[in-house]
Amino acid sequence: MDQNNIDKVTAVIFSFDDEICSELISSLKRTTSIHQILVVSGESKININADLIIESKHLFGSETLKKINNATDSTYLILIICDRKIEIEESGLSKLISYAQSTNASWIYSDFHESTEEKDEVHYLIDYQYGSIRDDFDFGNLILISTKEFNKASENLLTSEKKLNYSALYDLRLSISRHASIIRLQEPTYRCGKSRNDLSTKLFQYLDPQNRSIQREYEKVVTQHLKEIGALINAESTKEIEFEEKSEIEASVIIPVKNRAGTIKDAINSALKQKPKFSFNVIVVDNYSNDGTSEIIKKISASDQRVVHIIPERKDLGIGGCWNEALFHPICGKFAVQLDSDDLYSDENTLQKIVDKFYDEKCAMVIGSYKLTDYNLKQIPPGIIDHREWTPENGPNNALRINGLGAPRAFYAPLVKEIQFPNVSYGEDYSMGLAISRKYRIGRIYEPIYLCRRWEGNTDALLSNEQENKNNFYKDFLRTNEIKARQQINRKRT
Repeated sequence: MDQNNIDKVTAVIFSFDDEICSELISSLKRTTSIHQILVVSGESKININADLIIESKHLFGSETLKKINNATDSTYLILIICDRKIEIEESGLSKLISYAQSTNASWIYSDFHESTEEKDEVHYLIDYQYGSIRDDFDFGNLILISTKEFNKASENLLTSEKKLNYSALYDLRLSISRHASIIRLQEPTYRCGKSRNDLSTKLFQYLDPQNRSIQREYEKVVTQHLKEIGALINAESTKEIEFEEKSEIEASVIIPVKNRAGTIKDAINSALKQKPKFSFNVIVVDNYSNDGTSEIIKKISASDQRVVHIIPERKDLGIGGCWNEALFHPICGKFAVQLDSDDLYSDENTLQKIVDKFYDEKCAMVIGSYKLTDYNLKQIPPGIIDHREWTPENGPNNALRINGLGAPRAFYAPLVKEIQFPNVSYGEDYSMGLAISRKYRIGRIYEPIYLCRRWEGNTDALLSNEQENKNNFYKDFLRTNEIKARQQINRKRT
């Protein structure tokens, strides 16, 4: 390497807008730390003043990484996702480089300023954990990478038999994480315009059927990563459940609720309208509602003995804690079936379909599919959410890449009482699904049997940056623990 290039940086800009990209290049050319500017673009005719333009149909594909790898001799690469206006000053770059040197980290990212016409605020990110292997981890728009590690990871990626069109950067990140540090600098080092993605887009874009080929590619990458770190589960070896004969109460619909006066009646009636061939009840865990919800539940339970109204003694319960209250109630059935307090079963056969699936596949958990609606039950995009990225062959492994497993969820109650839900109000279902899939079979129903209302009262509606970070950090924490548990299982087997 040229001695003059030590601690110099090659900027690699993934361009989605020529005008914004040109503005960024002009700024970078005034920055002494920048040794070289490469632009990756899908346009065949692009008029940008860069040192090298890499034309690629697949911006984050393996062929693109190969060209980047062959084009630079700097100490560091700085990858910039240029899908919005970005401003980077010399001082910000210097902080990133200094932090990389002092920590010996190979992948550095930082918080940033986010600007709109109304305000300018710091957009905080979260720290990378061992289990942060989901493909949508938010690194912001700028990542500093050691060129040495980039080269090493790229060579490992590109000498394999696979050719990646969409997930090569994801593969690169996981590869680096296996032997080097990924660290967040907890201060803003650059400035961005407002993100173009809204919450609903972020929540459901990976479920678009048009993206399934992309999802399969990402699945291959995470599967290889889990194999490399000794955390891969053989789905064919998961245990079957040998159920006893039908019990007095075969199934219990579980509804944790707090302050849903506008929807709780619809939810309970949806459960009561079920017409299975077995006995069931509805356990409503009322977590100290104060908006009239309690009175509605009390009135319904007084007229129908199948409705059990529970008010816990404890006042510190999250949704997971409410589930535990229901599971340990003396009249909880063999199967515990989810129904959120603002959702509905799609028809009177939902409960029967779920229980049939338990017996047919001898599984410990069943997950259905749902239709997304507005408050008035009118279907809204993207419509049916069936989570077909779950496959019987690899579902337990792919579950660590994605952020949720689907709905409605149902559980074999005796097993779940052994595991128990974490006492939280976000990720409790994901935690249980991961723990079950580690050892037991999960059955899937791919037809919509559930209506999921999206409205301003949802727990994931209009989340602040702080709350979204808290949620994501917790799920990464769950993934970390789950990966370690799976590694331990595999070590014992060998």
